[in-house]
Amino acid sequence: MQINILLYDRMTALDAVGPYEVLSRVPGASVLFVADTPGPVRADTGKLALVADASLTDAPPADVVLVPGGYAPPLTSAPVLDWLRAADARSTWTTSVCNGSLLLAAAGLLTGRPATTHWLAMDRLAALGAVPTPSRVVVDGKYATAAGVSAGLDLALTLAARLAGPELAQIVQLALEYAPEPPFAAGSPDTAPASAVSFLRDNRSLVMAG
Repeated sequence: MQINILLYDRMTALDAVGPYEVLSRVPGASVLFVADTPGPVRADTGKLALVADASLTDAPPADVVLVPGGYAPPLTSAPVLDWLRAADARSTWTTSVCNGSLLLAAAGLLTGRPATTHWLAMDRLAALGAVPTPSRVVVDGKYATAAGVSAGLDLALTLAARLAGPELAQIVQLALEYAPEPPFAAGSPDTAPASAVSFLRDNRSLVMAG
């Protein structure tokens, strides 16, 4: 089973690494980081780099395609959008984390489909033709999208259950000791303090471009 995870400049590291930690433990899975060109790709902090081992043109066909979000997804990059359309034509699952769904939508893959993204990007998802759905994970046919950043773990466990069964997914969850107990109920605009929500709305450039 081939799983290709797209990397691009200023992607969010956890969007890619979180699902990698889960999906790499699915029996028979081969996970490959791919990018426009091979080599290190800087995350949105500018400090951390992940390494793409294959270019888009050299990447093998994938059963699962995963697109992370980032500070400024390359929504107008013809090579990336063309690769996504071609990869989707052969994939069993086409997936995204956070505002990576904007890339899928920009490629025309989510038109008229329910999908989710980071809460700050819901309006942009709608503008690209998808149907914004404020859920942690949204599955519509072969398309699975996750909300912001940490939801990538939930997406990956959902996929693991579909690919290898719920028991395996639960074993992986236990192996990773994924039992979140956040110190604050601030992980959603519905539960976070109004001041925090207002700050991020007024300073969304700290999180993402546009």
